[in-house]
Amino acid sequence: MDRIRIRGGRALKGTIPISGAKNAALPLMIASLLTEETLVLDNVPRLADVSLLQHILGNHGVDVTLSGKRAGESENTGQTLQLSARTIVDTTAPYHLVSKMRASFWVIGPLVARMGEARVSMPGGCAIGIRPVNFHLDALRALGAEIDIEEGYVLARAPKGLKGARIEFSKVSVGATHTALMAASLASGETVIENAAREPEIADVAACLIKMGARIEGAGTSTIRVQGDKHLRAARHSVLPDRIETGTYAMAVAMTGGDVVLAGARAELLEVALDLLRQAGTEIAVTNEGIRVRRDGAGLTPVEVATAPFPGFPTDLQAQLMALMSRARGTSKITETIFENRFMHVQELARLGARIHLDGETAIIEGVEKLKGAPVMATDLRASVSLVIAALAAEGETMVHRVYHLDRGFERLEQKLAHCGAAIERVAG
Repeated sequence: MDRIRIRGGRALKGTIPISGAKNAALPLMIASLLTEETLVLDNVPRLADVSLLQHILGNHGVDVTLSGKRAGESENTGQTLQLSARTIVDTTAPYHLVSKMRASFWVIGPLVARMGEARVSMPGGCAIGIRPVNFHLDALRALGAEIDIEEGYVLARAPKGLKGARIEFSKVSVGATHTALMAASLASGETVIENAAREPEIADVAACLIKMGARIEGAGTSTIRVQGDKHLRAARHSVLPDRIETGTYAMAVAMTGGDVVLAGARAELLEVALDLLRQAGTEIAVTNEGIRVRRDGAGLTPVEVATAPFPGFPTDLQAQLMALMSRARGTSKITETIFENRFMHVQELARLGARIHLDGETAIIEGVEKLKGAPVMATDLRASVSLVIAALAAEGETMVHRVYHLDRGFERLEQKLAHCGAAIERVAG
């Protein structure tokens, strides 16, 4: 099993290209199930989750091809996927595939909307807490689907098609909003989705669906209106830049006292996180290339924040901020309100010398003067990259184990950091 070796103490300087957003690419790929025609997606990141979803969609009959590079295209521009779901050969998403990636459960919406039926395995547990699918199923019921659960599978049926309806979520859910949005695109009549997730990735998927012929208003707000259409058409869409990757590298730069341009990044996608970095003593400037992040030798100022749905501070940056605050001059507080059990990185950060006390859903971080390298174990995607951030500033060598978590969500992380001066390398086996 691969590991990553890091020798800390080097400031990051240079340019890091920001990849396409994983959290948009996955539902965009699933949206290919909604049409018989070809969906072309540009700027798709090269990630383990993307490869796995290609396999899952192939199980349903989607033909996925990787386009050749165009003139002037480089590995920094992402890959282009052509997805053709002309014939759906299987409406079952089996447990052995769905259990590997929760987002694959979202195929249920397009399948029942287009084929009138879907049999999708319940996704099972999650390392960062319980993420139930009841909101997805409530949305499909509202659209007229009959839902049964048998032997660990959700059976959704709508032999006469889905019909527009009012869907009101009792709690904001990104995944359920994706499901409702895609299913409503093929439903007859108007669907109104209330208390919808406002994340930029929702708006990006909606923009692609509009290109495919769906009539959607309000994506990116808490109320989305969809006028369904029986047939969607071919389209081409470029995945928006990854705001979580942007925030992660911005914190890595702040941690090392570096100066880096995050090429292609869009500041409006993570304003709260960038404001926090400014409060902590980091210079943030929007440029024609993207976002420039710089911190000189001055110490880090502690901050207090609670995670929240967009446009609040994202839970997917909580672990990274905690690593950064481990070196702040004073006490920081981070409250996790989205997921339970998302503090598993605390014990591993402590192995590097961080002082963190947990009080319920709040982590209290007492900044230390220095961290020291040690062997650490990644527990999930965001936790693993928080260990990388801490290791970049730690004295000596840190070995991060279980880096397959990183491969799920960060494209060429070692190469990008090494290009900016980090002493980082992958160790095979």
